[in-house]
Amino acid sequence: MDDVDAVQAQIARTMLTSGDWVTARLDGVAYLEKSPLIYWMMAASYRVLGVHDWAARLPLARAAVLLCWVTYRFGRWAMGERAGVYAGLCLATSAGLYLFTRILIPDATLTLTITVAIWAAMRVLEPDEPRRGMWIALLGASLGCGLLLKGLIAVVFPVLAIGAYLAVTRQLFQWSTWRRLALVRVMLCALVIAAPWHWLAMLRNPPLVAFSMHSGPGEYRGFFWFYFFNEHILRFLNLRYPRDYNTVPRALFWALNLVWLFPWSAYLPGTARLSYSTESRAGRVRLMALCWIGAVMLFFTFSTTQEYYSMPIYPAMALLIGSSIAEEKFFKGGSRVLMALAAALALGLGALLVLVARMPAPGNIAQALVQHPEMYTLSLGHMGDLTLTSFAYLKVPLAIAVAAFLFCAIGMQAARRSVTGVVAVVTVSMVVFFQAARLALIRFDDYLGSYPLAQRLVQSPPGQLIEADAYYAFSSVFFYTNRTALLWNGRKDNLEYGSYAPDAPKVFIGDAEFQRMWTSGARCYLLAYDSDLSRVAELAGKDRIHVVAENSGNSLVTNLP
Repeated sequence: MDDVDAVQAQIARTMLTSGDWVTARLDGVAYLEKSPLIYWMMAASYRVLGVHDWAARLPLARAAVLLCWVTYRFGRWAMGERAGVYAGLCLATSAGLYLFTRILIPDATLTLTITVAIWAAMRVLEPDEPRRGMWIALLGASLGCGLLLKGLIAVVFPVLAIGAYLAVTRQLFQWSTWRRLALVRVMLCALVIAAPWHWLAMLRNPPLVAFSMHSGPGEYRGFFWFYFFNEHILRFLNLRYPRDYNTVPRALFWALNLVWLFPWSAYLPGTARLSYSTESRAGRVRLMALCWIGAVMLFFTFSTTQEYYSMPIYPAMALLIGSSIAEEKFFKGGSRVLMALAAALALGLGALLVLVARMPAPGNIAQALVQHPEMYTLSLGHMGDLTLTSFAYLKVPLAIAVAAFLFCAIGMQAARRSVTGVVAVVTVSMVVFFQAARLALIRFDDYLGSYPLAQRLVQSPPGQLIEADAYYAFSSVFFYTNRTALLWNGRKDNLEYGSYAPDAPKVFIGDAEFQRMWTSGARCYLLAYDSDLSRVAELAGKDRIHVVAENSGNSLVTNLP
């Protein structure tokens, strides 16, 4: 898929082939905004398995599985086997975790480090914990790994959650609490893991230190300023430049968690009936889960938000929901709500399937979509492109989804007297539904990516590759061909800052340079949106535009027959 998916995968490949494991680069340009651990994980996967798209995705898949297992073990330790199993299943089959692990972003792995850190803190705070030293080391290691995944936020969230918990339980100002937490050992462990990369990144991308609260075009102040000030402080304040992102309205950001935890969010009201007494381990962990959720959501209430930014609270919500189901708090009521939702979804999707059953679906799905570029700075911005006609291309996924929700409604009714039976029915239903979602994503592949253009480029005669617009627009071409390109009017978005570095490669060209190269007589290829081809015609003439391949409104053209 174009955009972040192929960008992350290509950065990892560049690290592996160049041997530079400190500075991430795209098209030779320093890419300083992200921490490197996700790239290291992918590069290690490449080294063992070869450079493939599935090899890039494998570390994230393993992290998601490990996250579900850790949630299960956390729940089992605190609230018993059944609650742990239900918590793990809740997380593993929730809509949000499935949806947001289709993209190569580090948030699921970050959520894993946060979950481990909070579990480790709870273990360390237990007076009778027999392996306290191990959990202290694990707390520090998880914070250190989190810093290498997504920066300071990986420490901020656990610290806020643990601090809130200690304040609520009146332990915040007790010397015995801080002695058990062994903060010096925790910090040393975290620094041993995270500090070397930060220091090397500062040394290799000078100036070493710079301080400014202004962010704008044409400014280059090295790694330290960009990473800590621009990407952390100014992004939190919504003052970061370039502003190549959008923000979800606050109320919607909160409410969408009911969707991301679907179908298990139907049982959320039961968590209000649980005990949060600190007299029991289960009560203490539930109270920590509330502090955990509150810390993350309150933080983002005052910051910019994308749909998946709330992922760090999914395990906390899963622990509460799993405990609620195990203790059968509002279980019958939640099951009735979920049965009604499943029946309504089966009916609604079934009606949609009937409407499009006789509609033709020629070519690919792109011709049935309506583009909304203003929405694409949101993670799920392409959802707005769907039209009724587009569902004619999704008949098989629709049929599978109808079957999944119909099975859910009927199965829950049949198993209504058994908690285990109901949980099993819901779990199986979601596994089937995820297959429908997977097939739908495959149908969208050509629209969201440029793999067909990459195939044709590989089969074409040699020539200079040029890309119109930002690197992200055709990033899958660069990954599948392992090619670099000149970027025509592409000095913007994520590569803009690195383009002003003293050692930045000369890969950015304007109209004059593009016109000279396109009319020089040497073969060139251009990756461009179809809407940009009129500009090419103005600069070089229509007779110098020869289409090599087209795909969903994108084109690969050359200047020679």
